[in-house]
Amino acid sequence: MSPRVAVLVPCYNEEAAIGKVVKDFREAMPGAAVYVYDNNSRDQTMARAREAGAIVRSELRQGKGNVVRRMFADIEADLYVLVDGDDTYDADASPRMVASLIAAGADVLTARRIHTEATAYRPGHVFGNRLLTGLAATLFNVKLGDMLSGYRVFSRRFVKSFPLTAEGFGIETELTIHAVRLMMPMIEMDTRYKERPVGSVSKLNTWRDGFRILSTIGYLVREERPLVFFSFFFFALAAVSLIIGTPVVTEYLNTGQVPRLPTAVLAMGLMLLAFLSLTCGLILDTVTRGRWELKRMSYLAFPGPLEFDLDRSAPHSHPDTP
Repeated sequence: MSPRVAVLVPCYNEEAAIGKVVKDFREAMPGAAVYVYDNNSRDQTMARAREAGAIVRSELRQGKGNVVRRMFADIEADLYVLVDGDDTYDADASPRMVASLIAAGADVLTARRIHTEATAYRPGHVFGNRLLTGLAATLFNVKLGDMLSGYRVFSRRFVKSFPLTAEGFGIETELTIHAVRLMMPMIEMDTRYKERPVGSVSKLNTWRDGFRILSTIGYLVREERPLVFFSFFFFALAAVSLIIGTPVVTEYLNTGQVPRLPTAVLAMGLMLLAFLSLTCGLILDTVTRGRWELKRMSYLAFPGPLEFDLDRSAPHSHPDTP
């Protein structure tokens, strides 16, 4: 049985690139349906996508996360290829990516960007990607070299069990953490990353969107690892309480008096807050465990990609081979 493949292209003001993106993916994967979801573009993005042969729809709520949420809800397929509409990713790699996902029985394949052009990947973006990927690796044990890649392949059971909440560029982080927390099989594959075509402008702001991604990571730590999140506040509050309270206790032991009563009250209040924070973390950790089990059951309700036959005509490669 051959899988139904859908190519998902979220777009905003990409009239200079979208036509070629649709054309390249239709040539690379003739049997796949290419969907372009426009996000309030003020140019001719929708017209260019329709001319190139894509199925064009709109999402009025601004933000890439909102567009991806709508795509995942609307589109029925067995495998999903998610790619940005800026013509920076290699469409010719998509058949190998799909074949590698099926061969590995994985639910997520992430394209690790390999750039040969200096202008394709700005130094600030490289540094930010490494920093945020390293932070996610520490907090969630993410074992990916390029967590923020916009080029991925998903199984149906990933897409239909994904409780997406991000609205903007935090979507890549949330996609990754969802897969990691549910212990889904994940692989990577090197793909070429190229410069945007003339007339296409990046919508990513290094600092603004970097902070948004960082806040998304913080939100996900609170939601998925509440004991870690609230333990941080426990140790911080307890440390401050001990620092300001130790001299008061020492003076009381030496003199039997508490002349700095406000300091003593403050130290006691901070320690009470510290243990309250720890208690919240312990309770929410139990609640999160129950939510995790429900999400895992929802995920397992859908068949995995191993049920499909690999297309013998499609080129095969190891997941780490470009």
